[in-house]
Amino acid sequence: MQYDDAIVSFEVEGDLVIGEGKAEAALDHALDQQLFHIRMANSQGRREAASLLLKKMYGWRGYAVDHGVTHAPNKITLFAETGGQTVGTMSLCLDNDDIGLPADENFRDKLDELRAQHRRLCEPSRLAIDKGVSKRVFAALIHISYIYAHNIHGYTDYVIEVNPRHVMFYKRMLGFRDFGGERECTRVGAPAVLLRLELEYMGEQIRKFGGLMEQHGSERSFYPYFFPTWDEPGITGRLISGAT
Repeated sequence: MQYDDAIVSFEVEGDLVIGEGKAEAALDHALDQQLFHIRMANSQGRREAASLLLKKMYGWRGYAVDHGVTHAPNKITLFAETGGQTVGTMSLCLDNDDIGLPADENFRDKLDELRAQHRRLCEPSRLAIDKGVSKRVFAALIHISYIYAHNIHGYTDYVIEVNPRHVMFYKRMLGFRDFGGERECTRVGAPAVLLRLELEYMGEQIRKFGGLMEQHGSERSFYPYFFPTWDEPGITGRLISGAT
C-alpha cells in the first residue's frame, strides 16, 4: 500500500517488538493494527525529526551524538513514522573518493583493504528504533537501504561500526561477520567493532525468507520480516523518485 510520498507502508498487528529491557510508558507504542510508513528524510523538517529520535535513543544508552542528521551528497536518511510520530531512522552512506565513509575515522586501514579488492562499500549508520516498536520497522529500513545500495547503485558490501554488546545481534539477525578489532569510536565516545556483510549474501536470504514472517519455521534471523521480493520493483521506483 502506498501512502502520500511513502516509499512503502505496511500494517502491523501485535507482532514481536525490538527493545532493550522494560520500555518506559512514554516510549510504548500500541501495536494493534498500527500503520507504518517509511519515507526519505529529504527536507530539513524531516531530518530534524530523525535527529531528535537519534539523540533520544543514543542519549538513553549514554552515548554522545556529535551532530544531528545532516544532508550530504553521498548519504540518504530514511525514517519510519506511525500516527505522525517518528519511531525509526537510519542513514546510508555510499563510499566515494571525495568523502569516504564515517568508519574511515576509526577503521580506514581495514576499509582500504576492501577498496583494494574493488569492493564497493556502503555504511548503514545512525540507526535508532524507538523502544516497543515492531521488528518489521527495523527489517523495512534495512531492506530499503539494501535495495538502494545494491539494486540501484551496485554496491557490494555493508560495513558497520557497532558497540561490542550489539555484535552478536547483527551476526545472528543479519549475518554480519567480524572485520576489525575493537577500537574507540570517536564520534559517540564508546568502543566499536567493525563488521562486514556481503550484499550478495543479503540478497540470497531475502529471496529465501523475505515475506514469510510467522511461517518462517526454524529461521531465527530478521530475514522473514523483510519484504517479499515481488515488492522490490515498486519500492525501487519510489526510492528513485524520492532521491531525485
